Amino acid sequence: MRLVPKSVLFVPGNKPNMFEKAAGAPAGAVIPDMEDAVPWSGKLAARRDIAANLDVLGGGGLPVIPRLNSLDTGLFEEDLEAVIGPAIIGVSIGKVRSAGDVRRIDAIITASERRNGITPGAISIYPWMETAKAIARAYEVCSASPRIAAVCFGAEDFSADVGIAKDLGGWASSESSDDPSGPSVSHARGEVIAAAVAAGIGALDTPYVAFRDPEGLKREAAVARSMGFNGKCAIHPAQLEIINESFTPQPEEIENAKRIVAAADEAESIGSGATSLDGKMIDRPTIVRAENLLARQES
Repeated sequence: MRLVPKSVLFVPGNKPNMFEKAAGAPAGAVIPDMEDAVPWSGKLAARRDIAANLDVLGGGGLPVIPRLNSLDTGLFEEDLEAVIGPAIIGVSIGKVRSAGDVRRIDAIITASERRNGITPGAISIYPWMETAKAIARAYEVCSASPRIAAVCFGAEDFSADVGIAKDLGGWASSESSDDPSGPSVSHARGEVIAAAVAAGIGALDTPYVAFRDPEGLKREAAVARSMGFNGKCAIHPAQLEIINESFTPQPEEIENAKRIVAAADEAESIGSGATSLDGKMIDRPTIVRAENLLARQES
């Protein structure tokens, strides 16, 4: 089963002095970044430093998922060849625009696995959907390869691609200048969720870039979970506790879900197709939501 973490921590690939701290962070996975966090002049050095420190990055037991440069940079294949091996569980790729991109990435990884003696299919893919083309082709992208564990929504690049100003429209809120829950990007996020669920994969929400705004992050993470995201990306270790808590079912939620399932089981045992709990009808969608919550809690 491919990993869909509640939280993933980005660490700039050109800051190897941060690697050891990132490895000890309470994240579900760590993403050493060769892409947006690194200027063009530093990309080869970032690749070298990440490749040389994969054991450090995974030393705390965290799964390592390097983010490689996108296909259109011409750096992807060499980035992959530098890091592929047992020290990583997958790769994250920015600016994926189509199913064709995913299939090409899959084929390149397959060839690299063969060259490096890795079990075929072992390396997972975590594509970033952050352009208008990707959102318009969301299901095609999400279903293009069995390697895909989860797709990641990138609100920053998406807003730039479609021309959304962060201080206008619904992108900004009255409480934070970085609020990807506004209506300007809510449609795109909804498309990502629907496509991911339809394809049977996970979905990770965009980073919250105002890392000194914990209250804003709490609001944003709550919105993401309510929309159906499985987890959220972090750009600072201080964000991880909030994200982990936000995507962990609370005791009262778990207890209520158990009561719903128990009431439904009892109704079924006496041949009743519908029942109620605390004065509210329990129908099939209610039961499915409860079962899904309990399954996530146990995973």
